[in-house]
Amino acid sequence: MMHRITPVVKNLLILNVILFVATYIAGSQLNINLTRTLALYYPGSQYFQPYQFVSYMFMHGGTFHLIFNMYALWLFGTAIESDWGGKRFMVYYFFTGIGAAVLHLFVNYIIFSGMASQIDAFQHNPTPELFKSFVESNKSYFNQSVYDFIHRWSMAPENISFISEALGTMNHVYRTAINIPTVGASGAVFGILLAFGMMYPNAQLMLLIPPMPIKAKWLVVGYGALELFLGFSRQGSNIAHFAHLGGMLFGFILIRYWMTQGRRRY
Repeated sequence: MMHRITPVVKNLLILNVILFVATYIAGSQLNINLTRTLALYYPGSQYFQPYQFVSYMFMHGGTFHLIFNMYALWLFGTAIESDWGGKRFMVYYFFTGIGAAVLHLFVNYIIFSGMASQIDAFQHNPTPELFKSFVESNKSYFNQSVYDFIHRWSMAPENISFISEALGTMNHVYRTAINIPTVGASGAVFGILLAFGMMYPNAQLMLLIPPMPIKAKWLVVGYGALELFLGFSRQGSNIAHFAHLGGMLFGFILIRYWMTQGRRRY
């Protein structure tokens, strides 16, 4: 099937694999952290650079992450590029990838602004209750031992050492959160999946789990609904669900715009 790979898809596959291998070699042999340079960071992070809106799409967090994204890029991207032509496909790919980053960072802005507001409120009124509220809002950064700390503090709420430790913990969690990198082509890949569903809505696809056929349009709807649910229910997970949704959203916007302009092949 390799002869079916279209030019832009092929070059994207090569670039992703090269950077994946380069990241491993640079880290293990040269002690250079390419992820810190090329991954996408929140603008409030000391590691953020504007070019990361593009470079993050070529970085991956592991072999499985890379294989899944590249397989989907080949599977769906080849059909879309064959239909649209290379130029339009490349514009779409980067537009959806950058759009995914924009929505992801916007959601992070809301989350991190809430964290900063909680820290500010705590500084004005340092109580165990406000600290517990911060913990409950950011559970993914804590383990159960924090509740033992809260219980001990509640026995002596005016204790300065408890207050200082709590404030230090809150600031540490905030700094940790804004310095978590985002990597992967998933946003652009989800945009391509959306395009495939819109271009070939009745195409029959075979799911792996469970092994059953499904039309492309229902796969897209199902994935979109799942990502929306996971985005709200699993905040703080290591999967950027809103980046996936951003790729689909920006893909839909661009396709609808192109439809109003009349369909052209590049």
